[in-house]
Amino acid sequence: MADVPKRDLVSIDDLSTEEILELFHHAEEFRQNLHEWSDLCRGAIMATLFFEPSTRTRLSFESAMLRLGGGVISAADPQTTSSAKGESLADTVRVVGGSYADILVVRHPEDGAARVAARYARVPVINGGDGAHEHPTQTLCDLYTLWKEKGRLQGLEVVLCGDLRYSRTIHSFCYALARFGANIVTMPYPGFELPEYVLLRLKRDFGVQTATAAVDELPGIASGANTAAYLTAHKPHQLALFTNLTNVEVNRIDAIYMTRAQRERHEGQSTLDYPRLTRRTLGAAAAKDASIMHPLPRVDEIDYEVDDDPRSIYFRQAELGVPMRMALMAFLLGKVQLRASGPATQATGRGIAGGAGLRCRNERCITNGEGVRYLEREFRLRSQDHAAMLCCSYCERELEVRYVGHAQTRACHRFDSPGARAIKVQQRVYFENEAQAEAAGFTVSGE
Repeated sequence: MADVPKRDLVSIDDLSTEEILELFHHAEEFRQNLHEWSDLCRGAIMATLFFEPSTRTRLSFESAMLRLGGGVISAADPQTTSSAKGESLADTVRVVGGSYADILVVRHPEDGAARVAARYARVPVINGGDGAHEHPTQTLCDLYTLWKEKGRLQGLEVVLCGDLRYSRTIHSFCYALARFGANIVTMPYPGFELPEYVLLRLKRDFGVQTATAAVDELPGIASGANTAAYLTAHKPHQLALFTNLTNVEVNRIDAIYMTRAQRERHEGQSTLDYPRLTRRTLGAAAAKDASIMHPLPRVDEIDYEVDDDPRSIYFRQAELGVPMRMALMAFLLGKVQLRASGPATQATGRGIAGGAGLRCRNERCITNGEGVRYLEREFRLRSQDHAAMLCCSYCERELEVRYVGHAQTRACHRFDSPGARAIKVQQRVYFENEAQAEAAGFTVSGE
């Protein structure tokens, strides 16, 4: 393969906004005739390592590589791989990402697993979905579909409906929509709202503001009396165009993005009366020009009678996944050059060691799963105002720490104290609370 620096796609943040738009144009070129590109990646081998079930993601990646002229090797059933014998993901990718394959696509049930694969593999790694964390290539396909359908992304009104808590697709999609300046209306099934950490990141990283949304009646998914959350990256002076900063009336919808209940990630939670999109929904005035999207597979949340409606584009979404993934793989393999620059910051290199007692609070994180055997808990500094906000280097879940210790002197201080500020970064050890510091053998100062 071309001698290019290794790039991975673990998060949608691993591509700049300009790179995403440029990839859309390459995908368009591939889509014009899918049979014309069989020499572009000839000799390349892609390995799909899927430790969770998949139909569209795995097959579309394999189809994309074959159409580019490359070859495919696949491990689609974890019970037939050495993981069933106890082999770690790190060891698997070190073996497969060598002479076996030139690029890896990994799907794994634990949050942050794709970052582990990217760290240990010598070849590019693409995240095919890691737990409830992210699914960036689905987001690329969704954005590409919406961009083709509407001709733009900025200013669109996009309704997200159903299971917003456990859907990794939704999380990636939210971050991307915010970056492109689309407005998000969340209409979750009760108890399945967007996680707080997603909302916090949208606010901090993209300047998203939250208001209450009054949504016109959408039978099956919302009544006129229902309210939803309205998330926008517009500035306050733009929000002033609305009648009330705390109550935005939504009477025009550009897209409705339905999601199934992610039953494999939650147990015992009832989904009785889960939202169901029908012809009656599409008869609402607000939905007149709304494209109906779904990452698939669907269960019961979209009636089959809706399939023939020209506004239903979920099967087209799946179809466009092939040229989009062709463009992405050709880029990561160095066969397509992008003029755009990459993101200003990327999650590369080592972060802050967790130290004694500090651990990721996400129980689904790989550091609390198989990674207990071999991963050092590690964090990155996100912000440092009244307290230090760290995020797990693997699953990106945030953690607030209020005490800072000196690695050599074992003295510990409150984060906002002069003693803490005097500790050099390379000597710092972080703790969530005083008890955690004392349990690790540090003496807490009374300053």
